[in-house]
Amino acid sequence: MFTHFKSYSIKIKDKLYPIDRPHVMGILNTTNDSFFDGGKYHTIDEALHRVDTMLKEGADMIDVGGQSSRPGAEMIGLEEEIQRTVPFIEAIHKRFPDNIISIDTFQSEVARKSVWAGASIINDISAGEDDDKMLKTVAELQVPYIAMHKQGKPVNMQLNPQYVDVSGEIYDYLKQKTELYQSMGISDVILDPGFGFGKTVEHNYKLMKDLSVFHRLNCPILVGVSRKSMICKLLRVDPKDALNGSTVLHTVALLQGAHILRVHDVKEAVEAVKICGQLSL
Repeated sequence: MFTHFKSYSIKIKDKLYPIDRPHVMGILNTTNDSFFDGGKYHTIDEALHRVDTMLKEGADMIDVGGQSSRPGAEMIGLEEEIQRTVPFIEAIHKRFPDNIISIDTFQSEVARKSVWAGASIINDISAGEDDDKMLKTVAELQVPYIAMHKQGKPVNMQLNPQYVDVSGEIYDYLKQKTELYQSMGISDVILDPGFGFGKTVEHNYKLMKDLSVFHRLNCPILVGVSRKSMICKLLRVDPKDALNGSTVLHTVALLQGAHILRVHDVKEAVEAVKICGQLSL
């Protein structure tokens, strides 16, 4: 078994779904301005083709997002985000009914309509802070909830992020959040430390070094570092040339017990999971 790895089960469509091995979550951005693949999948046919490819490469779940959260991104309106996500989720769910779909949104109405359309997980970069109706919505829908830490908002989060102890502060933040979620009846929580969201390069690598600490919170851990600036700035490459760096960090995360890798490149992430798994036999 993977070092530090602890098995969990989450409820997906009224059935217990085991996370007893590392999972790979494929990213499907239906935006025009995402930092790596913006504009590639803005039609349903293009999106379905991409999902088919990711599933064949071994993706365990697909994360659909209609609003870019890259540093400096401006927010779009509610109706536009719904149009960018809900029809895509409906089409994916119809074509691949056994696939697990996650909706990447901080807006409760987008989350609600996406779950009605076939999504099984809500992935919220704001951990419930950017929409005061989100946590009540999650509790009502009774779906797993991915809660991420960020400092600031995408439009300003990278201007001057400050921490005294980045890992300790994020740990305390997520601990308080899990206690809040439990009190509200949200039982299936997945935690994301939020690499790249209001953190410097140094903050991100300290957080990766300390990743195993977050297992004390007794929740599955999601890691999203794929092609991010923590790789690009260190290696002085563009996102298109950051696949190798992404795989290295995915390997580090796996060796520290990460449960879900959120990735642009499914095939390479699945290979990293297989190799790390073989090392632990």
